[in-house]
Amino acid sequence: MSVQERKQRERAERERLIVATARELAEQQGWDAVTTRRLAERIEYSQPVLYSHFRGKREIIGAVAMEGAAEMAVAVRAATSSANSPRERVAALARAYLDFAARNPAVYDALFQLDGGLAFADEDTPEPLKDAFAALLESLGEVAGDGVQPGLFTELFWASLHGLATLTRAGRLPPEDTERRVELLVDRLAMV
Repeated sequence: MSVQERKQRERAERERLIVATARELAEQQGWDAVTTRRLAERIEYSQPVLYSHFRGKREIIGAVAMEGAAEMAVAVRAATSSANSPRERVAALARAYLDFAARNPAVYDALFQLDGGLAFADEDTPEPLKDAFAALLESLGEVAGDGVQPGLFTELFWASLHGLATLTRAGRLPPEDTERRVELLVDRLAMV
């Protein structure tokens, strides 16, 4: 291995460490606790080293969001892969999405609540974000209905899931009724 390859590998490892540490700190204490000073202390590198990877917290949030989008796509596809009918796929998708949001609140915030400097619904949208949407579209497109654009239907269903995730987490909706909400959403909105 050349010196340059080793340096590139070490740089990539440092970047992964920064992102993992930011994510861990955010999950434990919230995003307000994530500062470049705190990250530098935790990973035992100087702040200039951090800034050589990310220009600031916004880019770190974006990196966490990209990781989260990839993980969410995997979770949704895994949940829907064993379903035997369109209805089962849509219900599995809804459960997987809501479960991901509940288990990863800081990542979910990085994806959908905070400014990570990422473009959504744009030609410049990064591939992991596009793929996360594609994971939803794969199951929802087939139940959109006649004359309904699958992408538009997927956006509407996603917005409903986001609302459920956000309101439940904020204590505005009782969590014990989540399964009934999923059933209603699948039956009424997806009509499968």
